[in-house]
Amino acid sequence: MTQPRLGLRANAAQFSLLVLVNAFVGAMVGLERTLLPLMAEREFHLAARTAILSFIAAFGLSKAAANYFAGRWSLNGGRKRVLIWGWLAALPVPLILWLAPSWGWVVVANVFLGLNQGLAWSTCVIMKIDLAGPKRRGLAMGLNEFAGYGAVALAAWGSGLLAPFWGLRSTLVQLGLAVALSGLALSCFFVRETESHAVAEARGGTETLSAKEVFLRTSFRDRQLSTLSWVGMVNNLNDGVAWGLFPLIYATRGMDLAHIGLLAGLYPAVWAIAQLGTGWLSDHWGRKPLIAWGMTMQGLALAAIPWVSSLRGYAFANAALGLGTAMVYPALLAGVGDGAHPSWRPGAVGVYRLWRDAGYAVGALLAGVLADLLGLSPAIGAVAALTLGAGILAGFRLPAAGSRQSA
Repeated sequence: MTQPRLGLRANAAQFSLLVLVNAFVGAMVGLERTLLPLMAEREFHLAARTAILSFIAAFGLSKAAANYFAGRWSLNGGRKRVLIWGWLAALPVPLILWLAPSWGWVVVANVFLGLNQGLAWSTCVIMKIDLAGPKRRGLAMGLNEFAGYGAVALAAWGSGLLAPFWGLRSTLVQLGLAVALSGLALSCFFVRETESHAVAEARGGTETLSAKEVFLRTSFRDRQLSTLSWVGMVNNLNDGVAWGLFPLIYATRGMDLAHIGLLAGLYPAVWAIAQLGTGWLSDHWGRKPLIAWGMTMQGLALAAIPWVSSLRGYAFANAALGLGTAMVYPALLAGVGDGAHPSWRPGAVGVYRLWRDAGYAVGALLAGVLADLLGLSPAIGAVAALTLGAGILAGFRLPAAGSRQSA
């Protein structure tokens, strides 16, 4: 039996296919970024910010749990099977949104969306790390996140353009079904299992850890992995705020759907495109500088949002937020790949993504409560301060280079 070859060139066809699959995963969530906060106010007449952001909390909790189990199940049942489960979880989402008589149904739909994102996106990450090997891990993650968040941006922008003609619900349903069925078909019929590549990278050596030990090491005991997990949590905390509160701010300041969709798409578009370079840079400069400075840039961009009032000002702040996130995202994922042995790496990726995407729930609840008590601007300011603090944490705790460092 021929041993699998590692590297992007050696696995170009399958890697490219997985990039495409992850683009469909991103498009699935991108459809909601413009429309759901507006649907909450216009169709369900919700006024409390905490209630409106409940769909992001449900999404974040289910995605966090799905991330964890995607890592666990990938170790035992193979990666491809978990990927297919993720797409099956996506199929009910547009149908529930179409039929929803109350906001509670929308929250349930986002539980299924979180399962889809956690299982499918995590598995795409694990499979690309398997194929890429250690030398181009940052570039591989940059390509993965470029595809996913590029699709988020296009779907957010496109849904904002189509909604005035099709209606909020019809846009979500028609595009959602097309994306879910396409992703499922590609995963079933064209994606191949990659577990053998991880075995080849390990070269016969194993480091057997229980699920409990992987969780504790990634969350708390390992200096590098735990820092990456907690910084990732704050990163997605502020992304949840951008998703849930930014469209409401734009609407209160008189912007129409087309401009709201443009701004909702600009942030993940810059985030996506810039990752083509930042993932590569993290392979050469190390993970630490990109993570520390990227979180700092995010914090400053968030702090600027309440103080600007023009389309140009919002666009500049969103672009800066996207660039800061692009510096952080592939470096965090590649850093987890650096710090975990191939034999338990899927579990570590799952735990990291558990904490990272729990940030959606934390951010939604924190920002919702603060927005109801103090207003939209103070809520965003508090999240900006947390983000700046995470940049300082990364600067102190991460190793200077991309190599591993344990506590």
